[in-house]
Amino acid sequence: MSVDIQKTASQMDALSTVLKHTGFFTAEIYTHEELGNDETGDGSECKPFKSILRAMKHAGKEPFPVIFVQSNKENEKWVPASQSQLKKIKKIWVRDQYKEKAKDQKEAQGEEKRLKHLDDAKEVVITLDTTLPKPEKVKIKDCGNMRGKRLLIHGWVHRLRRQGKSLMFILLRDGTGFLQCILTDKLCQTYDAILLQTEAAVTIYGTLAEVPEGQNAPGGHEIKCDYWELVGNAPPGGIEHVLNEESHIDVQLDQRHLMLRGELLSKFMTFRSILMQAFRDHFLSKGVCEVTPPTMVQNQVEGGSTLFKFDYFGEEVLLVNFFIENYNKLSILQAYLTQSSQLYLETLLSSLGDVFCIAQSYRAEQSRTRRHLAEYTHVEAEYPFITFEELLDKLEDLIVDVVERLMKNPISKSIINEFNPNFVPPKKPFRRMDYKDAIEYLKNNNITKEDGTFYEFGEDIPEMPERKMTDAINEPIMLIRFPWEIKSFYMSKCADDTRVTESVDVLLPGVGEIIGGSMRIWKTDELKEGFKRSNIDDKAYYWYIDQRVFGSCPHGGFGLGLERFLTWILNRYHIRDACLYPRFVSRCKP
Repeated sequence: MSVDIQKTASQMDALSTVLKHTGFFTAEIYTHEELGNDETGDGSECKPFKSILRAMKHAGKEPFPVIFVQSNKENEKWVPASQSQLKKIKKIWVRDQYKEKAKDQKEAQGEEKRLKHLDDAKEVVITLDTTLPKPEKVKIKDCGNMRGKRLLIHGWVHRLRRQGKSLMFILLRDGTGFLQCILTDKLCQTYDAILLQTEAAVTIYGTLAEVPEGQNAPGGHEIKCDYWELVGNAPPGGIEHVLNEESHIDVQLDQRHLMLRGELLSKFMTFRSILMQAFRDHFLSKGVCEVTPPTMVQNQVEGGSTLFKFDYFGEEVLLVNFFIENYNKLSILQAYLTQSSQLYLETLLSSLGDVFCIAQSYRAEQSRTRRHLAEYTHVEAEYPFITFEELLDKLEDLIVDVVERLMKNPISKSIINEFNPNFVPPKKPFRRMDYKDAIEYLKNNNITKEDGTFYEFGEDIPEMPERKMTDAINEPIMLIRFPWEIKSFYMSKCADDTRVTESVDVLLPGVGEIIGGSMRIWKTDELKEGFKRSNIDDKAYYWYIDQRVFGSCPHGGFGLGLERFLTWILNRYHIRDACLYPRFVSRCKP
């Protein structure tokens, strides 16, 4: 059998070249001080390293392959590094190798020592001393008058600080406050204590005592632990391992469930809870009845463009099973998430009188601004037998009274003082400005549209010019009497000028509109005219029209955005700070 030796040698050379470029083995390493890169290079001719030292580290051990450097000759690209170059760099390489070896040995010794420390810690056992007084289970907020008593407190490790082997400080958080806990001796030396991380859930037993003079702790006291239990540990590094306040906003929103454990958002949520209670207390003190209207609806309230249509078990429409009289068949109706509970509140005026609700509303806003949400908490109320002026008085009274309640509560007051130290509670009466006067204000102050033209009577005033005006005036404004053509179908016209409606927007500095309200049309023929003007088929509103048929009366109401109110009073730039899990364009998780 004959063999083509020349052909076989050529094939072997080609295979060798392929293996070199695929990194299977390297017969030589290339470096180039100008074109090379020690970070992204791989030592090949196409991707050379920058330095000879990097080439030696890439090789890993002696003998080194041939190390090429760029040639200074015109017709020559590469030349082997000189012995003098290699000798000089090799000394640095040897030194670095020694350092790396010493570092590896030190790390290995440290790991060995750590493992032994953990093994020893497994032998440390702590037990609950049953001879001590039985602990009283309490929340941190209730510790103020319990100094000298033995307590049992559950919570999470908010911060953790170790001092040597026999002293450990835990800042405990339970949702009601923070408490410093001191662990000493064996309590710090158990296996669980050594592996304890921030955000771990723990149970603490100990005696509450005043902090020593010259030292500080939340509440002015600390608990000296006699026993503790690890309920659920957290990953090393706690939340800081996942994100921090410097993380990108989308990362923070993706990890909202963890961000809510932080002091900032937890304070906002605490304040939000107190705020909702303040609204309830205001209404209940006035004899207003709270109700819970549905959020799955078939009717628009504030225009069809922002309606949320939803699927029901994969179907595009919601099947509502009921018999329509004289048809004896099922009706298939489109379903939406409610924009407002107003229409349902109106149906209760004749049976319950003044009514209110605090419920979710939904607007399919297509813009991602700092003050718009797709889902928000809506504070709404309706009142029968009132005039437009009385409605405006109720709005003033609501805002002033709720703020007073917040300032009387020590928790909400401290949060306001922390985030809005220059806050001045509003006083009655608020400035009342006609829409036509607002149009004149914009002209007089050169506040124009994007194309440079002025706003004219009959045009809607967008958010930005409205906010510019409100911020410049720097006080609450009740903007009233909007043109009939630009307002909702249910708003009644003014008796003295049928071009405008008995409508109001309450504007606050820094935020803009927080309340929209009006007197409602209460006569059947006028309401049907409103439906016609808005191109709405009134057949689906038979139940709403019936309120005008069966003993109607003049009535009015409003809707307030809870998140905007909170944004205003705490001086927040973005509305997302005011809600638990913000929902807006492209954001529906977690």
